[in-house]
Amino acid sequence: MIEQRYYQKEMETMPLEEMKALQSKRLVEQVKHVYENVPYYRQKMDAANVKPEDIHGVEDLHKLPFLSKADLRDQYPYGLLAKPLKDCVRIQSTSGTTGRRVVAFYTQHDIDLWEDCCARAITAAGGTEEDVCQVCYGYGLFTGGPGLNGGSHKVGCLTLPMSSGNTERQIQFMMDLESTILCCTPSYAAYIGETLKEKGYKPEDNHLKAGIFGAEPWTEEMRQNIQDLLGIKAYDIYGLTETSGPGVAFECSEQTGMHINEDHFIPEIIDPETGEVLPDGEKGELVFTAITKEAFPLLRYRTRDICVLSRKKCSCGRTLIKMTKPMGRSDDMMIIRGVNVFPSQIETVLLNEGYTPNYQITVDRVNNTDTLDVYVELPPEQFTDSIEEVTKQEKHLVAAIRTMLGISPKVHLVDPKTIARSEGKAVRVIDKRKLHD
Repeated sequence: MIEQRYYQKEMETMPLEEMKALQSKRLVEQVKHVYENVPYYRQKMDAANVKPEDIHGVEDLHKLPFLSKADLRDQYPYGLLAKPLKDCVRIQSTSGTTGRRVVAFYTQHDIDLWEDCCARAITAAGGTEEDVCQVCYGYGLFTGGPGLNGGSHKVGCLTLPMSSGNTERQIQFMMDLESTILCCTPSYAAYIGETLKEKGYKPEDNHLKAGIFGAEPWTEEMRQNIQDLLGIKAYDIYGLTETSGPGVAFECSEQTGMHINEDHFIPEIIDPETGEVLPDGEKGELVFTAITKEAFPLLRYRTRDICVLSRKKCSCGRTLIKMTKPMGRSDDMMIIRGVNVFPSQIETVLLNEGYTPNYQITVDRVNNTDTLDVYVELPPEQFTDSIEEVTKQEKHLVAAIRTMLGISPKVHLVDPKTIARSEGKAVRVIDKRKLHD
């Protein structure tokens, strides 16, 4: 039996009724704060015929209007700021490159709470002041690096602020300083694992015991692949720049979903079409209300992530509600020939069939018909010059993907190392269709 450690035990193991009371108190205060300080929110609430005095607790949350990423972009840069600029000490921004960026503001209080949330995640992964935590998420405007860096400091780990890229240097520091916890995107963790293998290292040659991976979708099969390559236990972490960054939710030793830091974020699951709130256990779109953020508080923010919430008792002792790993997104799910397609489904097939998670999906429309091309790297041990053998393998993969999706892709097996590696979020999908103006 693993001894369970907590960073803030009182909050992480708080009985449900006490948590609901705390959430209600904080929600009432937050709604008042937002209504009084953000004209845009005030307009939205007035339009929905809701006043702060109508909100008495979490049971009234459904009365508040939703907020979307479009609202955030429309109000760029200062339209949703709830504190004077002089009280803010930092901004972070999304990594997106299209349209107006989303910029989030932080007071020092906001940063402290965010780092506490990341510290909970590191502690849940077994982190202590004895550990060496190597942070390979991007720094700068991206939230991954600063969040885990701050969380690692709070736990008391020796922190290596590596940022992403320069894999040779990452490996040198990892081996020389005997890193025990690795924080990065799952695709970069897999790449580090691949590179170590190529250099002749075995999993037992490194000192890593755990990895904290997030910022992009990944499957259970990819988790197993990373665990095998690095000889670690791989933990999931979830967050959005809009709601603070990583640490909104985190995985514990049970690894059956991510605990949401409910003392800071109230989750809901809604029907993405109707906006109706769904009961726990139903699949739908995840919505968050940030109840402790000062500078950039979001009420009922639509994440577009599809998942399920569960109150099932957890062996780790935490009472915080769990969310499943996002099962895709309500806005970037691909509809191909009338079929809902998520890249994670294709990834699952590839890994089950013994391929690496290095692939790229290209979607196009030719003569009014959608085309689906999947480019997959041959593992070095399967590489062959035999066109006949490659064709045979491609046909096998087509059949396996068709079984999963219900439609047939065109599969292209390509040479090892020919699909561009990403040190940040992997570019998995190129959609060439002109679906929107």
